[in-house]
Amino acid sequence: MRPPFGAYRLPPGAWRLALLFAGATVAGAVADRLNVPLPWMLGALAFSMLVSMAGFETSPPRAIRASGQVIVASSVGLAFTPATMAVLATLILPMLLSAFATILCGFLVAAVMMRLAHMDAVSASLASVPVGPVEMANLAEQYGIPPAPVVFAQTVRIVVTIMGIPPLLIWLDGSIADPNAALRDAVWTPGGALLLLSLGIAGAMLVKRTGVANPFFIGPIAFCAAATTLSFPVTALPYAVLAAGQVMLGTSLGAMFKQDFFLRARRFIPVALLSAVLLIALTGSIGLGLSHALGEPWPVMILATAPGSVTEMALTAKILEQGVAVVTAFHLTRIFIILPMAPVFIRITARLARKYGIGPPGKDPP
Repeated sequence: MRPPFGAYRLPPGAWRLALLFAGATVAGAVADRLNVPLPWMLGALAFSMLVSMAGFETSPPRAIRASGQVIVASSVGLAFTPATMAVLATLILPMLLSAFATILCGFLVAAVMMRLAHMDAVSASLASVPVGPVEMANLAEQYGIPPAPVVFAQTVRIVVTIMGIPPLLIWLDGSIADPNAALRDAVWTPGGALLLLSLGIAGAMLVKRTGVANPFFIGPIAFCAAATTLSFPVTALPYAVLAAGQVMLGTSLGAMFKQDFFLRARRFIPVALLSAVLLIALTGSIGLGLSHALGEPWPVMILATAPGSVTEMALTAKILEQGVAVVTAFHLTRIFIILPMAPVFIRITARLARKYGIGPPGKDPP
């Protein structure tokens, strides 16, 4: 006999996804009670990572991470007031210099990875220069290079940056008793929040049509920043919505860590961790130098020059209540330089590497 309401049963994959996000939300709530910075993101990330590494199937649809990016990016767009935009205009040269210095740091870390992991120059560069895991994996396949180590190293960089820099800066600040108060207590109205989120979604959809990388962050930032600059009646989002966006991002990031890769490449894991820490240290030095030269607060410049994770660094600036627009602008400048130029950098690296006998076997540079 057919069970009642059988037609409405969710497929097994949907139940797994629901359980994953339920556990991630509980982990975020626990982190929130413990006053962990970015609790919903870090709690969800830790839970999702542990579940994935334990061998359970965790592959959230890309739309979930994209939704989280839209929510957080729309909120970050509120920092671009007319006064802030005037300040950013004076920082164009430092932003460009920071972007190219970060690329150079990536190649320095690649040289270390080559020696420690016995990798060829192209593979190490793909794994070390701070670009997105997906973009670098696509380039790796073009050169006939296994993408798994590249994706793993790039993901480790993002996760170490997220789990290291925000808690450290907030702990060093010492004056923030509740690191989530600035986000939780933001003033909002139903109409203003709805307008902000609508603009964020519209921006994401329109920018996605252009083929620009990372449209679900760049689009909402552009539209919501323009709305704020033009004094549209937008307001912050309710904290529950922002927390949901953090859970989406954290769960999606944690799910990238797969058990099978850990079992196959145990020797590469410590090298990837060391490389991520080294890159953070190098870019942090750039941030400290810029802080001294520009007179900007050093925590702001550390966040601004962090090797990736613009969403999380901007949220941390909101918690510290300083420099949100500066942090975001530095990251966006680097993104717009590195993403389109990454294939060029890697092509030059491949040709030089093959010339000196340190390149990968297989395909010629595309």
